[in-house]
Amino acid sequence: MTNSPKAQETTQAKGHNLSNFLCFAVYSANLAFGRAYKPILDAAGLTYTQYIAMVGLSEADDQTVSELGEKLFLESNTLTPILKKLEQTGYISRMRDPADERQVRLSLTAAGRRLLKNDLGRTLVEACGLGDEFSIVQKNVVRLRDNLLRNTKRKQDES
Repeated sequence: MTNSPKAQETTQAKGHNLSNFLCFAVYSANLAFGRAYKPILDAAGLTYTQYIAMVGLSEADDQTVSELGEKLFLESNTLTPILKKLEQTGYISRMRDPADERQVRLSLTAAGRRLLKNDLGRTLVEACGLGDEFSIVQKNVVRLRDNLLRNTKRKQDES
């Protein structure tokens, strides 16, 4: 079914065009990143979520599952199976905290550190085609995310 030119004009005039939605631009860019990362991560035997978990762990040893989850915006029930798989592959270690058995502490293993030294995302920086603007765009996307999180939290607190 095709819309008449008049219907298309009316829809576009009201702003109901996907190209006008920032959320769709971010969503579709995320899908494009996933497609670009897939062959690189497949070769390493990782999913994107496993990869970012390892990158998050590379920032500091001995993190708890909840600390890593906060960084990745993931709940522990989502993160735990990912971490178990990474432990099975030998890339991370998971150990109960002797001071608090409820906490699981995480660290990269030597094999995990070696894998990350390959800088798997390097080719994606080039593929973005942003050149010198890469860090500016990245900072603006982080600011956008943080603003949205802060505003949605404020709205939840008000209700």
